[in-house]
Amino acid sequence: MEMIALMLSLAALLGAGTLAAAEAPSQIWDLDALMVAPETHPAPEGFAEEGVQALFYDGLPWQGNPTRVFAYMGVPEVAAGESVPGMVLIHGGGGTAYAKWVRMWNERGYAAIAMDTCGATPGEDPREHPRHDFSGPPGWGAWAQMDWPREDQWQYHAIADVLLAHSLLAAQPGVDPGRIGVTGISWGGYLTSFIAGVDPRYRFAIPVYGCGFYADTHFGAMVDRLTDEQGARWYEWWDPMHYLPSADLPMLWVNGTNDFAYWLPGWQQSYRAAPGPHTLSVRVRMPHGHGPGWAPEEIYLFADSILRGGEPLARIVEQQREGMAVSARVECPVALERAELVYTCATGIWPERQWEAAPAEIDGETIRATLPEATAVYFLNVIDARGLVVSTEYEDLAPAQ
Repeated sequence: MEMIALMLSLAALLGAGTLAAAEAPSQIWDLDALMVAPETHPAPEGFAEEGVQALFYDGLPWQGNPTRVFAYMGVPEVAAGESVPGMVLIHGGGGTAYAKWVRMWNERGYAAIAMDTCGATPGEDPREHPRHDFSGPPGWGAWAQMDWPREDQWQYHAIADVLLAHSLLAAQPGVDPGRIGVTGISWGGYLTSFIAGVDPRYRFAIPVYGCGFYADTHFGAMVDRLTDEQGARWYEWWDPMHYLPSADLPMLWVNGTNDFAYWLPGWQQSYRAAPGPHTLSVRVRMPHGHGPGWAPEEIYLFADSILRGGEPLARIVEQQREGMAVSARVECPVALERAELVYTCATGIWPERQWEAAPAEIDGETIRATLPEATAVYFLNVIDARGLVVSTEYEDLAPAQ
């Protein structure tokens, strides 16, 4: 019911009538073809990075011309007869394929591939990513592309690029094709939210910052600048809210309280829309970026718990509030080290709210806290003996504006 209500409200906002139901992914992309490993081409020596392979692989045609996608891929040493799990890594806005990111996963025993989703390559200046002779459409958001054929727009190609990267990684010797996960940063988290409902081969997905329900993010203002027809089309074609209901895999959602781009309301609607099990990890004022987005140890331990038999993160079994008393019951394979009440008394624009953290009581598997009288929004965090943070859902107590 929440999704239907949101779609109707978007239609009213844009003056464009009710948004059409999302098409099945197989009606948009040729999934059978995209689940076959693409042809690869060696990258010039200037792209060489220690310990990983620099390459191009064939993408989908763009504006009638062939495309290639730049990527770094690495597979750790694998003993004969054994295999390793894999990770597909999706960069965010201003980013590209990062060899360092691939190596980070290789060092943890994972094969990994990181591709550039915007028709570019890494440049000598980390702020510049030159395009090449076989580039696809530039990113991000496709705001200026909304009158192009759908098959020429950025999201169409970016999602196909990720599908092909998965297929390529899964085909590598020593990689277990049944043990592959995906994670993405910012716009890459947006694509991760999308791909979780499009590609059924993944064992789990970890969107960092990024989500769907774009009307409740920073980028809703970008859609508002389009014409009514373009805006309705953008939400219909390119909001992950349409695909998250098909994401029945485990998902770890990582964000900060004050993220400038992905506000907690759109983020909450996104994890609630996905029917698979979800785990939340929210830090107060977590910085936004590729480095900060790679850093949380929860990402790696979540992957290990699913693909390598590692101990899971803490699990919030239930949460409740009676008046100003809040509590949550937690299951965790290791001891809980501490807990905290995270709250804000502010309302208004989400990135500008001041959040506070106060100690919460741990009583066995239950954590408890009392809300300050003026609390507008709150959630609880548990931190276990490994230093890993797991969060309850937030509750908004402020009256609707």
